[in-house]
Amino acid sequence: MQDILNPRDANDVAEAIASAAAGGRRLELIGRGSKRELGRAAQADATLDLSVISGITLYEPEELVLSARAATPIAEIEKALEEKKQELAFEPMDYGPLLSKAPGTGTIGGAISAGLSGPRRIKAGAARDFMLGVSAVSGRGEIFKAGGRVVKNVTGYDLPRLLAGSWGTLAALTDVTLKVLPRAEDRATVLVFGLSDVRANEAMSAAMGSSCEVSAAAHLPRVSADRVPELNAPGKAVTALRLEGISQSVAYRKGKLEELLRPFGDLGSLDAVESRALWKNIRDVTPFAGRSGRAVWKISTTPSFAPVIAAGIHAASGADYFYDWAGGLLWLEMPGDKPEEDAVRAGLAGRGHATLIRASAAARASADVFEPLDPVRAAISQRLKASFDPKGVLNPGRIYADS
Repeated sequence: MQDILNPRDANDVAEAIASAAAGGRRLELIGRGSKRELGRAAQADATLDLSVISGITLYEPEELVLSARAATPIAEIEKALEEKKQELAFEPMDYGPLLSKAPGTGTIGGAISAGLSGPRRIKAGAARDFMLGVSAVSGRGEIFKAGGRVVKNVTGYDLPRLLAGSWGTLAALTDVTLKVLPRAEDRATVLVFGLSDVRANEAMSAAMGSSCEVSAAAHLPRVSADRVPELNAPGKAVTALRLEGISQSVAYRKGKLEELLRPFGDLGSLDAVESRALWKNIRDVTPFAGRSGRAVWKISTTPSFAPVIAAGIHAASGADYFYDWAGGLLWLEMPGDKPEEDAVRAGLAGRGHATLIRASAAARASADVFEPLDPVRAAISQRLKASFDPKGVLNPGRIYADS
């Protein structure tokens, strides 16, 4: 059984990591464990439990800035923002339902480390785009800070962005500072029924290229759409496009968007309450939740490639799927517990990046969970790892077997 270390603050984290580095020990970093089954299992000697390092340390609504310790639950942050009619614009997803865990336990440090970005990414940007500053501890046991608490700051190397999506392999986050944005006054969703994947891709492309300012676009083929109650369209594929802003603007743009999309097929719409529920379900991949025996992949690609990629993988494996990010994000659920990695890699054919999100521990240990790196990117990755964590103390093997 692994030792569990429970640091109380950044100094304790630094001491624990420095001691591990000196003793040749390796550490698995966890916050509240909501994403522990993502990625490869860390090949560690002890667990560094950061869950006590929690709480909002700064919130200045007028300046649109919030700082919080890394293990602060996102739910706690969203509640504070809701009171001031603000939000995390990058909409970090909640992996709880997909991984058969309790919802609402994900932390802000985990969201940043995993680079979680929801449906609004196509308009607002990714999680890394909202990072202003960070405090962290390197694999050498050294505390460092980067960035600041203002929207514009110049610090040379953009370490906050570098740490986003690094899965705790470069440093242990202890505090993050984020830009927040005002919450939209109103929202609505326009639905198009019965489109093929190719036709849906054309509809989403037309909407994104229009002046309607669409903040989210998704397409759910029939099987996936039937699992989302808000769509209420049994037996039909559904293409959904969200509009947000002040009420008058939303109403005007909704009319323009419906005019644009009418040639594509039958239309429907959802109001603000229904829209919020729908996009939460799409964000959290609930069409594939509660089905833990089935492997799930996440593919990032160019939207125009998505229908061909989905069709190829479906033909080879029988996978169900749906599109987010106007086709730039493809979620696939295999019919069984086997990841069918050969089918996924062949279908992708170098046109994007595939990540195995849900699978058994044995499957995650034997598969390439993350997209394999070419020699140039692998060399860059290894140099970064050596700079931050030369002795391989932090989350060894989490991303790649030899990292």
